[in-house]
Amino acid sequence: MTPSAPQVVKFDGADGITLVADEWNPPATDADGRPSVLFLHGGGQNRFSWTKTAKLLADDGLHVVAVDSRGHGDSDRAPDANYSVDALCDDTVRVVDQIGRPVVLIGASMGGMTGMLVADAAGPDKVTKLVLVDVVPRYEKDGSARIREFMAGGVDGFATLDEAADAVAAYLPHRERPRSSDGLTKNLRLRDGRWYWHWDPAFLTAPLDDRFVRVEKLEAAVTNLTIPILLIRGRLSDVVSMEGVTDFLDKVPHAEFAELSNAGHTAAGDDNDAFSEVVVQFVNR
Repeated sequence: MTPSAPQVVKFDGADGITLVADEWNPPATDADGRPSVLFLHGGGQNRFSWTKTAKLLADDGLHVVAVDSRGHGDSDRAPDANYSVDALCDDTVRVVDQIGRPVVLIGASMGGMTGMLVADAAGPDKVTKLVLVDVVPRYEKDGSARIREFMAGGVDGFATLDEAADAVAAYLPHRERPRSSDGLTKNLRLRDGRWYWHWDPAFLTAPLDDRFVRVEKLEAAVTNLTIPILLIRGRLSDVVSMEGVTDFLDKVPHAEFAELSNAGHTAAGDDNDAFSEVVVQFVNR
């Protein structure tokens, strides 16, 4: 089979925001009865985080969409720096409606929180399965703080791609460093001689949701779901602990759980082969 190639498409988000996405296999018919797959990345990432797994699903004939969340990648920055999980949910519900077919939602970290709310808000006819990638409502505060520290450390940009690669390697010591730093050009933009992460710096300075309110909101949403749910944890993660997993599975007993032994919080990038195998099996089952 000829490998699938994506096309760049746009969706209308909330607040007049335009969201940019990669799309594989635009559906001409619903005849095969299979849902679309919608990928939601984590904070500070973008749609390219999913490319390898998205291609595998697309090569199997599935309609696949990987979207840049507001303030990330090529999507619009948010008015008034509104990056709340509710705003992200509103955007994604609109994307699901514009896709116009049932979807499997796959969300990592921030995208997984969004996915919990979207699946509940949209209902089981629109969201048929949910994959949560290293995210539970009761995540570890220290691990979350380390993410924000890493992101804040690059706000002023980098002199070279290698300098940016050094920062990534320090944050992800368990991940094998690529031979070339050129792959980072999908995550960075060159301005005035420096390389900057391709997300809105206001994402870090905007007021955070009250954590306790958000935990209750996410738990209420996910415990209300009856659709198949798969929770994937990176064994090296400092954001999702096994205590958090146990708590989640106690409250959502029909959820399935998979752990990737060579991955941390950025599971899809840490061990993409193992990640893709688990996801493809779950989506196609």
